[in-house]
Amino acid sequence: MSESRSVLKLGMPAGSLQEATAELFRKAGYKVTFASRSYYPHVDDPELHLTLIRAQEIPRYVQNGSLDCGLTGKDWIVENEADVVEMAELVFSKVSRRPVRWVLAVPEDSPIRSVKDLQGKRIATEVVGMTTRWLASHGVTAKVEFSWGATEVKPPTLADAIVEVTETGSSLRANNLRIVCDLMSSTPRFIANRSAFADPWKRQKMEDLILMLRGAMAAEGKVGLMMNVPAADLKHVLSILPALKNPTISTLSDEAWVAVNTIIDEDTVRHIVPQLKQAGATGIVEYPLNKIID
Repeated sequence: MSESRSVLKLGMPAGSLQEATAELFRKAGYKVTFASRSYYPHVDDPELHLTLIRAQEIPRYVQNGSLDCGLTGKDWIVENEADVVEMAELVFSKVSRRPVRWVLAVPEDSPIRSVKDLQGKRIATEVVGMTTRWLASHGVTAKVEFSWGATEVKPPTLADAIVEVTETGSSLRANNLRIVCDLMSSTPRFIANRSAFADPWKRQKMEDLILMLRGAMAAEGKVGLMMNVPAADLKHVLSILPALKNPTISTLSDEAWVAVNTIIDEDTVRHIVPQLKQAGATGIVEYPLNKIID
């Protein structure tokens, strides 16, 4: 294997999703640690080289080959018009598992009610390209200005409207803003440079990494449950279990008993364990899960 192919260069989003991404990697089996003032996190895999960089820039650097791959939002792929391979959607978030939304918002008392009302207006946003193309698709011309932050406070003095990202809408409501319409929804994506994707070693490395990340995501909020059950009570016990798939049933040395092993939602355990006990199950053990690989 050549030296240039022995390391996969991966962009990890800095900022609000940094720790959530690192935690996902840890659950997937990759120990990621951050050093003070360093943009190169350490990972216990010599075939991975991580770079912390803003999610907004990752598509550009993946496209030009500075990075082989990275995690970023669909919104930033669109904003950059990046020519990359989207290998996977990885829906994880610091607040919820809902997609984030890019919305057009105006002050509550604004006369703007539709995209047509934006003709000639000023719009502040971080996604200038996306907004400009969206306006053009509706035949509207407006002045779209890049916003460096605190976009919600700009209307009505500094802008007539904003295009801003929201997950719950709480920040917009807190600033007395009304959503007019949505531009797009976005979820995190694992993207790859086209040349890296065409390289057999790098592609396999990326596919293996995605498999483990998805397995860690699938295990979130799930636990394993195992117990011993009298064979005569098995049907009743199985009717109580909301299994991810059919439980595993194993025979024991005592033919009158079986072992049951299953995966369930963690928040249901406290409700069903008393029912399982009453149904005849004994030796009930709950255990944590790091990954579920289908």
